[in-house]
Amino acid sequence: MGFTTGKIKKIIFVVVTVIVFSIILFPPIFLFLTSIKTELDALSFPPKWIFIPTVKNYVQIFKTSSFLRYIVNSLIVASTNTFVSLALGSLAAYGLARYKFRGSENLSFWILSIRMMPPVAAIIPIYIIMKKLRILDTPWCLVMIYLTFNLPFIVWMMKGFFEDVPREIEESALIDGCSEFDVFLKIALPLVAPGLAATAILVFIFSWNEFLFALILTGTRATTLPVGIILYMKETGINWGYMTAGGILALIPVVIFTMLVQKHLVKGLTLGALK
Repeated sequence: MGFTTGKIKKIIFVVVTVIVFSIILFPPIFLFLTSIKTELDALSFPPKWIFIPTVKNYVQIFKTSSFLRYIVNSLIVASTNTFVSLALGSLAAYGLARYKFRGSENLSFWILSIRMMPPVAAIIPIYIIMKKLRILDTPWCLVMIYLTFNLPFIVWMMKGFFEDVPREIEESALIDGCSEFDVFLKIALPLVAPGLAATAILVFIFSWNEFLFALILTGTRATTLPVGIILYMKETGINWGYMTAGGILALIPVVIFTMLVQKHLVKGLTLGALK
């Protein structure tokens, strides 16, 4: 029985999908396998694929370092920043989407231009400002900095979602006696909830994974997870078991958060696509 053109295309699609997903999943799988190896197995070359697994690395990173504190600091910074950024960014995005005034488009571009600035160019003045405010090496220092870089992204993302909401719905609510803020809170915001969830995930991931500012602006008290993981790189060598175990633990909160809002994530990424 010969292959039809449709079957050939389907086979090619399946093969390409398997190859792409294999490439994508190989790094985290290899990371996990290294995290359950002994130090000798982790350093072996060529890599060992058959070995006796161990959870020693996971136990030791909590016993020999302040790994739990790194996790708590990252959770405080990422969750607080995500909440505050979405609260302020959604209000700004709604204002730009619904109220047109002279220079509104220029203001929108100016907000976006802040996101274009290379972070490394601002690190020295930011360090001086935070030192004068006496909030260096605190989670609130990172929350403020991440807020600066996340707000432009949120404003532009949410502005597009709000523009997809029909004005007639909001006008009907205003006629029924709702205030402008009630319309935003009770009408517009629930309608763009999928877009809000998608934006929240991206902001949370950025705040959770950010390394440069966390490295420069923290010392010992507010060290976050990305900075804490590289502390296993010492002059005596790299402890690959501890680093990979820390990397796997750093993935877990992001995966859990994404799973909790995955229903809204797909809707948010496609919101307005069929307009």
